[in-house]
Amino acid sequence: MGNTVAREDFEWVYTDQPHADRRKEILAKHPEIKALMKPDYNLIWVVVLMVLAQLTAFYLVKDLDWKWVVFWAYVFGSCISHSMTLAIHEISHNSAFGNSKAMWNRWFGIFANLPLGLPYSISFKRYHMDHHRYLGGDGIDVDIPTNFEGWFFCTPFRKFIWIVLQPFFYAIRPLCINPKPITRLEIINLLAQLAFDVVIYYLWGVKSIFYMLAGSVLGLGLHPISGHFIAEHYMFLKGHETYSYYGPLNLLTFNVGYHNEHHDFPNIPGKSLPLVKKIAAEYYDNLPQYNSWIKVLYDFVMDDTISPYSRMKRQLKGEVKQD
Repeated sequence: MGNTVAREDFEWVYTDQPHADRRKEILAKHPEIKALMKPDYNLIWVVVLMVLAQLTAFYLVKDLDWKWVVFWAYVFGSCISHSMTLAIHEISHNSAFGNSKAMWNRWFGIFANLPLGLPYSISFKRYHMDHHRYLGGDGIDVDIPTNFEGWFFCTPFRKFIWIVLQPFFYAIRPLCINPKPITRLEIINLLAQLAFDVVIYYLWGVKSIFYMLAGSVLGLGLHPISGHFIAEHYMFLKGHETYSYYGPLNLLTFNVGYHNEHHDFPNIPGKSLPLVKKIAAEYYDNLPQYNSWIKVLYDFVMDDTISPYSRMKRQLKGEVKQD
C-alpha cells in the first residue's frame, strides 16, 4: 500500500495567479500575439468528423462479441471520447465561432457532446471559466480536489484508484464544492443527450450504448491522455502551479498540453499555442515542463510526496463573479 504522504493540506498561497501579469508582459513585448486571438474554423470540421467517426463505430460494434466491444471501447472509443472533451474545452472558449457568436459555440458544444453519452458541455463551460478567473480559488475552482480526496487517496494503491475514478470525481466535485442553479441550456443539453442515447439504443442496441459510455469513462480514467489532468496543475515542484507538456499526445488533444500558454492566453485557440511559445520563448522555455503524460501518472502514483493535496489554493478576496 505504501506510506502515507507527508502533505496533510493544500499549499495555501496569498498571491495572485501568475498568468495575468505574464500576459501583460508578453503582450507589451510581443504585440503580434494579438493576431492569434481569432477563431479556429478548422475546429468545426474536426469535431464533425469525430462525431461521424463515433457514429460509424457505434454501428460497427453492434454485432461484435462483448470482449471486442470492450477492446475497441478502450483502444479507439476512449481516445475519441477524451479528445472530444478537449474539443468541448476549446468550444467553451468560443474557439469555434468566436466571441461574437457565443451562442453558436454553446449549441455546437451540445452537438460535440452527443457521442460522449452523458451531458457535459454546458456545465463544463460554466465551471471552467471560474477555473481561469479564480485559479485555485477556495470554494470556486472545482478543479481543486476536495479535502476528502486529499486525505484518503494518500498511498500508491489509493492514488491509482483515484486516477481510475477521475470521471466520477470530476462529476460530483462541483456539487460538493460549488453547486450552481441549473440553467435552461443545461436542461437542453440533458434532453438532447437523452434523445440521442435513446435513438442509438433503438437503432443499434445495448452494445453500441455500452461502447459509447465505456469509452467515455475509460478515456477519462486510467488512460495515457488522462495524464493531463495531473500534469496541468499538480505541484511536482514547489512554487509552480501550472505546467506545460510538449509531447506527441498534443496532436490528439488540441494542444491542451501547452497549459501555461493556454492560461496566459485563454482566448487563443489550441492550434496557435505552439506559435505563442515560439514567439515568447524566453518566457516559456525555462518553465517546468513534461514530455510524457504516462510518466506523470506513474510518478503521481509512486511518489509519496505527491497526492491530491499537491495543489496551490487561494482564499479569494473582493467580489467574485461566476458564470
